[in-house]
Amino acid sequence: MAVVSIEDLAGLLRPGMTIAGLDLGTETIGLAVSDLGYRLATPRAVIRRKKFTLDAIELLAAFEADKVGAAIIGLPVNMDGSEGPRAQATRAFVRNMASKTELPFVFWDERLSTVAAERALIEMDVSRKKRAQRIDSAAASFILQGALDRLGAVLRASSAG
Repeated sequence: MAVVSIEDLAGLLRPGMTIAGLDLGTETIGLAVSDLGYRLATPRAVIRRKKFTLDAIELLAAFEADKVGAAIIGLPVNMDGSEGPRAQATRAFVRNMASKTELPFVFWDERLSTVAAERALIEMDVSRKKRAQRIDSAAASFILQGALDRLGAVLRASSAG
C-alpha cells in the first residue's frame, strides 16, 4: 500500500486494528501504539536498530502483536520546511517496508516531537539515564498522538457530513 494521507487513512481503517507511531532514529526505532478507539497513544519498547532486514522483522512482529493496521512515521523536516538527509532516509525506510507489508504508512511532520517528549519526561522526573532509553518511544507517542488528534477531526467531519 505504501504511503497515504491522514485523510485517506480514515477510510482504510478496519475495526479491531490499532495504529502504530514510529520515530526512526539512527540507533533505535521508537514505537507507540493507539488504542482501538484511535484516541490515545501509548509508548512501547524501542527497537534497537541492526540492519534493515532484521529491523523490519522485529517491527512487523511488534505490529502483529498489537494488531496494527497502519503506521504513522515521523518525517524529520527541517524548521524551514525543507527535507534533509534524515527525511530522505525515512522515506527510503518506508519504500523498503512497502516490499514487506501491505500496511499503509502516513508521514507526519515531527518537528519538535523529541523536544516535547524530553520535556514531558523531565516533568515526570525521569532520570537522565532512563530518559535516554525512553526518548524515542516517547517521541513516537507524540507523533502518533498528533496524528490521532487529526484523524479524530477527519472522522468526526466525515460522520457529520
